[in-house]
Amino acid sequence: MTAAPPRAEWPTPEQVLLLQSVRADPCVSLLATTRPAPRMTDADAATLERLAADATARLAGQGGADLAGALAETVARARSGPTGRGIAVFVNPVVREVVRLPVAVTDRAVVDPTFATRDLVRTLHRTPRHLVLLLSEREARLLEGVAEDLRPPPRAPFPITADDLPQDAFLRRVDQALGTHRRLHPAPLVLVGAERTITRFRKLSRNLDRLAGTVTGSLVSAPLPDLVPRVREVLDAYLLSRQGEALALLDRRRSRAAVVEGIDAVWLAARCERPEMLAVEEGFTYPARLSPDGDFLTPATDVDHPDVVDDLVDEVIETVLLRGGWVALVADGTLADQGRVALTVR
Repeated sequence: MTAAPPRAEWPTPEQVLLLQSVRADPCVSLLATTRPAPRMTDADAATLERLAADATARLAGQGGADLAGALAETVARARSGPTGRGIAVFVNPVVREVVRLPVAVTDRAVVDPTFATRDLVRTLHRTPRHLVLLLSEREARLLEGVAEDLRPPPRAPFPITADDLPQDAFLRRVDQALGTHRRLHPAPLVLVGAERTITRFRKLSRNLDRLAGTVTGSLVSAPLPDLVPRVREVLDAYLLSRQGEALALLDRRRSRAAVVEGIDAVWLAARCERPEMLAVEEGFTYPARLSPDGDFLTPATDVDHPDVVDDLVDEVIETVLLRGGWVALVADGTLADQGRVALTVR
């Protein structure tokens, strides 16, 4: 039997949070767009090597030349593995991490006191981990999805068959198992099945919080590649509603004077107040120098200079998440009148 080709594993929220918590100067981040493949292509490897050479030169100018060997080893590991649509390499004195991404990124090398994790946050936002429950009158299957990958989750009490149970008893058994799994692994949920079965399950279920939507059809035994685009449509609509939710929250908080707008005010408020929700346009970047106390910003164009933070937006995102807020990445142009970024505070 021929072994299946290796598949890229996508970032988890826990992994992103861990990378965001690291503070050690210097931290090297390499980000590159790649072609999905069981092993990195030569062209993508050349791009990654070019970015690594750029970072190595910057390290030499910042007294971090001893990291060059660790960076080269981590890049070599990245080259030997599978790829998605993007890849991130993170190296500092204690971290050697390779993260495959299901979204394309802007090719860049970043040397800063923290890792550049914004593309990882964007991945979690645009392609969230989700659950797909496939239901028929006599069988239920559970799948876990990230991006275009669907697979049965490990250690889940599925599949479940009705055996001799009446339909309502079977559906309640499915709901109980679903609730147990979702308490341990919370995620948006997509229901798939015949309309009659889905309607009955929705009436009986007590575990449909964060229901992203439904896909109707007799699809319990459908090939997984056929399910992916149907599920993706539901998730895209769900994510669009999340953008609307963020903008509605801005309007409500604005009436209470609990919104700050523009990168300078948002940066200060994220550090000094109690951040609730950060809304930021996906394409907004802001290289800057920090004042000695870290509270004030001066825009910069010399991104390679060691005193310049490559992207303050990354830092704001990390600060808000670490201080208990949540982040909504919105379409470019949505916050044009607010300086492309806004923060609600508690």
